[in-house]
Amino acid sequence: MDKLKGRHTPLRRSLWVVGVYLLAGWLWITFSDYLAGQWFPDPEALSRVQTYKGALFVLVTALALFLALMRQFTRDRSMLSLHHHQREEIRELNQFRESVIERANVWINVLDPMGRVLLWNRAAEEISGYRRDEVLGSDQIWQWLYPDEDERARIRSRAEEILRDEGEVVGYETRITTREGEERLISWNSRSLRSEEDEIVGSIAIGHDITDIRRAEITIRQRERQLSTLMDNLPGMAYRCRYDEHWTMLFVSSGCRELTGYEPEELLNNHRVSYAELIAADNNENILRAVETAIGNAEPFSLEYPVVRKDGRRIWVWERGRAVEGNGDVLLEGIILDISDRKTLEDELSELATRDPLTGLFNRREMTRLLDEEIARAKRYGRALSLLWIDFDHFKAINDEHGHAAGDSVLKATSALLADSVRSVDLIGRFGGEEFVILLPEMDRSEAGEMAERLRRLISETPQPLGNGRTVPLTISIGVSVFPDNGTDSQALCAAADRAMYQAKSSGRNRVVLAPLAQQAHNP
Repeated sequence: MDKLKGRHTPLRRSLWVVGVYLLAGWLWITFSDYLAGQWFPDPEALSRVQTYKGALFVLVTALALFLALMRQFTRDRSMLSLHHHQREEIRELNQFRESVIERANVWINVLDPMGRVLLWNRAAEEISGYRRDEVLGSDQIWQWLYPDEDERARIRSRAEEILRDEGEVVGYETRITTREGEERLISWNSRSLRSEEDEIVGSIAIGHDITDIRRAEITIRQRERQLSTLMDNLPGMAYRCRYDEHWTMLFVSSGCRELTGYEPEELLNNHRVSYAELIAADNNENILRAVETAIGNAEPFSLEYPVVRKDGRRIWVWERGRAVEGNGDVLLEGIILDISDRKTLEDELSELATRDPLTGLFNRREMTRLLDEEIARAKRYGRALSLLWIDFDHFKAINDEHGHAAGDSVLKATSALLADSVRSVDLIGRFGGEEFVILLPEMDRSEAGEMAERLRRLISETPQPLGNGRTVPLTISIGVSVFPDNGTDSQALCAAADRAMYQAKSSGRNRVVLAPLAQQAHNP
């Protein structure tokens, strides 16, 4: 009806204008003729007046027509300008739609108050698989995107709330089914649309396809769980730390608890204690130099050093790591293992390799090595060095009379007594059987003789236990040789001391004999 009424308005206005014109003309002619007849009774004068009156009527009506046409033309020009402006706005709006809405990489659609699609951009087509001409003006898309009835009802209810202007949604996630049957996860931002009269005319929704993002997040979480499980089951502690004086820990695995006794949080960022505090100061310096060298050579590093646990227990650890770049800083990553058992085994093996199993003294091989080192040191610094060669007197009789177990008891007790009676710098070892050797660094001939005599008296005055509650007297014979008077190598010194010991035995045992000096050895 409104459209029909609008179409009839120009006709009515035209008829009204014509009617007004006819009425005005009739009134002008009627009243002007009457007045002219009254005012000009002369026919000739009346004729001239009628002529002027007609010209005046034409002039007035022409002026009125001119003004009317001028007004209409002005209106038409304004309407043409407005129409041109509107066309420009429409063109710009179409360009905006083409450049922004159509080319946007996010799903954009507009719904009318009935939930029918009014706008469906290219991204919506690509994501859903449904073309614009299939969905415009229809609400069938709801069934296509959400085939599950309960899910569709829930989402449609939320859309209707927006159409009623009962709020807007931000980051509202739904799972759609595409035309190809693939499920995609969409995050929606939606709000209602209002006209200039503030009436709700629909809603606009912008959808982000976050399917790949969520899959990536799930993959990352799975990898993090796998990495966490791997870290938790690693022997020892995996770490990432700063390359600084504190070895500031940025990450430590849960193995930190078993390795150091500290919770991971206590070491992170030196919250309670820095890792450097667990390492002795002298070891820290050695570690720093080793790491510096490895970084300079672009190589991994391997270190062994002791650390002190939270309970005060000292353990040995093995660390393997390398430098990595992190936000422009040099970081260290690696793993630290407890090798205390291995170090204990190594020490035990070292003891077996260097110690006599019965007495715990150095064995013959180790004593020979130590003697070579002491001779080299004595040569370098021009210092004295003495060697005592000791043999038990009549030891075979103890074994024969009391048994080898008793003999072993005497050997252990006598060796312990000798070890306790020398200086801390002196070295004592068992060369085999009942023969013992003592190295006396920086001790000359006379001092060595005095030391040997003191030891001889100590042993002869101290009964030795047989291991069964009984004791037995024991004496020793000692030969003494001195560097460099009796030799400049281990073989010569040992031979000289051994000969002096046999001389002591042949002279009656229980005595000390000093190896003769070179000139004494050649005197008759």
